[in-house]
Amino acid sequence: MSPHPHPPLKSVPVPVPGKPQGATQPVDAMSVGEPKGVAEGVPTACLPGPRRNDGRFPIAWLHIVAPRGAVPTATSKCACGRDRSAVGQARVLALIDDHTAHRDLCPLRNPQEGRAAA
Repeated sequence: MSPHPHPPLKSVPVPVPGKPQGATQPVDAMSVGEPKGVAEGVPTACLPGPRRNDGRFPIAWLHIVAPRGAVPTATSKCACGRDRSAVGQARVLALIDDHTAHRDLCPLRNPQEGRAAA
């Protein structure tokens, strides 16, 4: 038998005076503050603040889909009720020009006054 018998593995060791002891373990307690989304030191995305309402809003949309090797398509929509679409390169290019020209003619973008409004 050895002069220093080993304690059973599941028992708590008895502190011996003069020998260094292990660090005290933290108590499981609720942390105070906001919960963290990621680990410390990991950068998070900064989202812009709420936008100010400057009176601007979209009126017309031009949606073009031109996958490589496929037939392009486009859709032109406006809040005034205009809704057009095109399939094929030549027709899509014509719709882009038509959409651009509609900017100057749209009654929502250019309110007419006087007799022209009637």
